[in-house]
Amino acid sequence: MRFYSVIIPVYNRPDEVDELLKSLTLQTYTQFEVIIVEDGSTERCDQVVESYQNQLSIQYFFKENSGQGFSRNYGFEKAKGDYFVVFDSDCIIPEDYFEKVNQFLDHTPLDAFGGPDKAHPSFSPLQKAISYSMTSPFTTGGIRGNKKHAGTFHPRSFNMGISKEVFETTKGYKITRMGEDIEFSIRVIEAGFKTGLIPEAFVYHKRRTSFSHFYKQLHFFGRARINVNRFFPGELKAIHALPAVFVLGLLVWLTTIFYSTVLFTLGGALLTLFILCIFIHSSILNKSMDVGLLSVTAAFTQLTGYGMGMISEILKPRGDQPFSQK
Repeated sequence: MRFYSVIIPVYNRPDEVDELLKSLTLQTYTQFEVIIVEDGSTERCDQVVESYQNQLSIQYFFKENSGQGFSRNYGFEKAKGDYFVVFDSDCIIPEDYFEKVNQFLDHTPLDAFGGPDKAHPSFSPLQKAISYSMTSPFTTGGIRGNKKHAGTFHPRSFNMGISKEVFETTKGYKITRMGEDIEFSIRVIEAGFKTGLIPEAFVYHKRRTSFSHFYKQLHFFGRARINVNRFFPGELKAIHALPAVFVLGLLVWLTTIFYSTVLFTLGGALLTLFILCIFIHSSILNKSMDVGLLSVTAAFTQLTGYGMGMISEILKPRGDQPFSQK
């Protein structure tokens, strides 16, 4: 019987931790421990954790702020499980998550795995729209958590599991921010470990709760994609560059108003079709036209934020080092 160690780094998110721990108390498979790593928070969640001591096998650790990558390493070092499972603090875990993972590993052994994310019915329309943009086939978000992903599956740390052997071999994260999960996944694969997606092992991922915060997050993600490619040339695939192409395409289209009415009209028609596809698809999927409308804004925020992040990082002087590294 496999034993799992759940690693949750947290920074100033006590309310989110409460929701996450509550969902873990409902698991149908109970062979797991929980390790909370408080990464130098000013709003600690120690009292929240204390309230679950009689319901979960749980440990709480407070450390100086070092970023999520090194905080996960801290949790790995304390873990006793056969597999270490990492969740972001803004996730809610379905009650059969570990049961699904365990059943999958029984017939398809993996050294590292990941799962998709979805919107919980209780999420606000904005949260559902942001979730849609990060999983939609009309945005690059749809590449993740999909059986038809590009190339070898690279687990992402909002919902990721690794075997104890993977940690002992790789020593965990080498950078703490700015694409740390991409860098880690690449090293796991290069070390010869088998990775894969477990489609049924999804989590409900709240993400950001405003478009401005969402834009900042995606801008950071775009920078991270370029930054990781500096360490692993060739990891930047053509499909990863689509948000930057989208931004540049919008700028070029806007300039056509000054010299070609035909091109401006044609570009506007294509853009309108793109907007309608997002609106209709999201409205049907979420059974809400309000979410459909918000999804259009969310998709544009995702694509422009990611694209502008990529462009800004490409233009940044190569001597800059925007993240911590061991």
